[in-house]
Amino acid sequence: MDQAEFSKHMPLRGILQNDCRLIEYRQGDIIVREGDYGSSAFLIIDGEALVSLKKIAKPILGRNHAHQKSFFETISQLWSNSKYSEVRELKSNSESNTGTIGQRSQGAQTRVFLHDIPRVIPPGQSVALHPGEIFGEISALTRTPRSATVVANKKTFILEIRWQGFRELLKRHDAMRQHIESQYRENSIRSHLRETDLLKNLPQASIDAISDTTIFESYGSFQWHQNFRSTKEKDIADRILSEPIIAQQGQYVDGLIMIRNGFARLSRSRGDGQQTIAYLGKGQTFGFRELHHNWETGQQRPWMLSLRAVGYVDVLKIPTSVIEQHVLPNTSAADRPPLYPQANAASSRRMISRERSLDQNLLEFLVGGRYINGTQAMVIDLDRCTRCDDCVRACAATHNNNPRFVRQGEKHGHWMIASACMHCMDPVCMIGCPTGAIGRSEETGNVTINDSTCVGCSTCANSCPYENIKMAEINSPRGLPILSTDGPTPILKATKCDLCSNQPTGPACQHACPHDALARIDLSTPEAMIGLTER
Repeated sequence: MDQAEFSKHMPLRGILQNDCRLIEYRQGDIIVREGDYGSSAFLIIDGEALVSLKKIAKPILGRNHAHQKSFFETISQLWSNSKYSEVRELKSNSESNTGTIGQRSQGAQTRVFLHDIPRVIPPGQSVALHPGEIFGEISALTRTPRSATVVANKKTFILEIRWQGFRELLKRHDAMRQHIESQYRENSIRSHLRETDLLKNLPQASIDAISDTTIFESYGSFQWHQNFRSTKEKDIADRILSEPIIAQQGQYVDGLIMIRNGFARLSRSRGDGQQTIAYLGKGQTFGFRELHHNWETGQQRPWMLSLRAVGYVDVLKIPTSVIEQHVLPNTSAADRPPLYPQANAASSRRMISRERSLDQNLLEFLVGGRYINGTQAMVIDLDRCTRCDDCVRACAATHNNNPRFVRQGEKHGHWMIASACMHCMDPVCMIGCPTGAIGRSEETGNVTINDSTCVGCSTCANSCPYENIKMAEINSPRGLPILSTDGPTPILKATKCDLCSNQPTGPACQHACPHDALARIDLSTPEAMIGLTER
């Protein structure tokens, strides 16, 4: 790379110093795991890494393999639980490092490594990466799960590049940008287009043409969770105006916007401020009605609403000419949105049906607190709740006498979002776990912690913007604190709601509520909350 291509404010040397670090991996060290969320790309400097082409068992990756309790086991835990909280039977280091995987410390880092690489990744079921090759770049740019597990095949030195620096490198280095864009279009965009309801039935030739012209854009802060608490304290009007504009009401419609990741706020001008209409999440689109209206009538309606990034959002933009050539002609009349009525002040405000919509203030509350991130939020109706705490006791009975949530939280009217893990759509808690102890289940989407591989580093607890992960001191069967071998300090484990994944009845808190006041709902779509408010 030519240093002269970089600005004085963002020199190449500065990117290398501030956004990169050189890491040594020993043979067998797991560099990234399939399913991990990360914010870094990796460049091999020396050595060799193997990309597994086979799916590796969860326990080998340090993940939970939830044992579904039988009905008898579920009942028996009521009298078999220890009278002490967070009791553990810890294995010794020698016991934990036998079998397929082990853990070892390297400086301040704890790593999971494979004892026998050919046993886990048989010959012929991997791809070797060599010096000069990059991996993990798509996940870093889009904050999507890693698509494969990568393991060091011998002593390997890798340059880890944070997403901030990686994007600057792409801006300044044409060859790298063209390579990454080619990889992204080939591996990700086409599959995403096919998953979108509007485009899934298009002929392959149209999908290819759309993929070749689609623009990838990002808005907001990738690390939104770091300043989340200070952002929440802002006045709602100031908060909305500070959100990056993706599409501005009244401006020319230059394409169809598809939400790739994150959330965006739909709003319209009202007086000197903005009124929230709804929010869009992954897989939803914006602007198709305007595009259809303009194509059908020959008019040039501008954006009728504004679209703003809430925290962080990735979007794909398909140019207007491509929509008119490949999408609209291949879309049935029944699947096209209605045309806009004759333009006037009253009709221009009827962009979204108000027949089944959330109360305006409740909508602002959910978006402002970013509770829309939660796929399993604990919502309590305070008009029904009698504060009996049966929910808390039921949670404690199934989790080592230590409940995994607090019956407290932010309130709006008679609704409260309790302090319990929401199993987020964007699980920033999963970024940076050194042993892969925290992960998302492919079957259920639940975010769980593998207690046996958790090293108590607090990375996940510190990253959670909702403070729903707690570090708990663990005890021996006699109720005595278990101390670290490195010093007389108690061993900590990360604890949080796991939705009672090993219980046949599901979340104990919800089933224990005698007044039907507690519900676990998906707030990433407003329909769930609408149904709750209408009951």
